[in-house]
Amino acid sequence: AKRDWGYAKDYVEAMWKMLQKKKANDYVIATNKSYNIKYFINQCCKHLKIKLKWIGKGILEKGVDANTKKIIIKINPKYFRPTEVNYLKGNYLKAKRELKWNPKTNISKLIKIMIDEELKRL
Repeated sequence: AKRDWGYAKDYVEAMWKMLQKKKANDYVIATNKSYNIKYFINQCCKHLKIKLKWIGKGILEKGVDANTKKIIIKINPKYFRPTEVNYLKGNYLKAKRELKWNPKTNISKLIKIMIDEELKRL
């Protein structure tokens, strides 16, 4: 699955800008970029300094810590969403043009924010 990963704080700013308009309108709030789940996981492990090795193929593929040989992540069909689409990527051109909005947080920064916040809670 590929997703358009965006930061809620950026999206709230877009919502605020929508509310400032005199006339309501529809906008796509997105990043115009799409990354697969494996890329997201690889970047998370990189940020955590985990050397991840992928073994297996397809539904049997697993991410293993190359140093400890511990399985870090594996696919669980229980969490499949049968009605979910495989590819999502939004085009925020209208929001950029009419609201003067664009996303400020790229996927690398988003991953850093998410992981750092989780680590604070441990």
